[in-house]
Amino acid sequence: MRIGHGYDAHRYAAGRPFILGGVRVDSDFGMEAHSDGDVLCHALIDALLGAAGMRDIGKMFPDTDIKYKDACSLSLLSEVAEQIRSAGFDVEYADCTVIAQKPKISPYIDKIRESLGAALGVGADRVNVKATTEEKMGFTGKLEGICAHAVCLLSE
Repeated sequence: MRIGHGYDAHRYAAGRPFILGGVRVDSDFGMEAHSDGDVLCHALIDALLGAAGMRDIGKMFPDTDIKYKDACSLSLLSEVAEQIRSAGFDVEYADCTVIAQKPKISPYIDKIRESLGAALGVGADRVNVKATTEEKMGFTGKLEGICAHAVCLLSE
């Protein structure tokens, strides 16, 4: 068994869609990013790559490459999951936490779990997603941005 941890954060930006775990969330703002800014997919990608010993998301999908401009992060997650399987690993479980003061994430959690499970090639029952705030403290509490942590377990 191998374990990996991933983290990502993005500033909020007006005029962009709010995508989280491949699901569009109703919001007046989205994320400032080279890709679609899906912090949850980005954190999960880094967790998978870390567990497999495959560097990080920035190395695999550099933000200096125009090919990834406005890229769908869920598609990038699917690509990483395929690379993980090709390297001889199976995704056993993923546990994720989204930290945001706004918008409210809880109404979307079931859809997000299904979306991430499909991208990973596992059932939604093997992906957990939680949401919390920082009680108006820090950059997330001041509505400057959002962040996510992800931990995954791989088997060989």
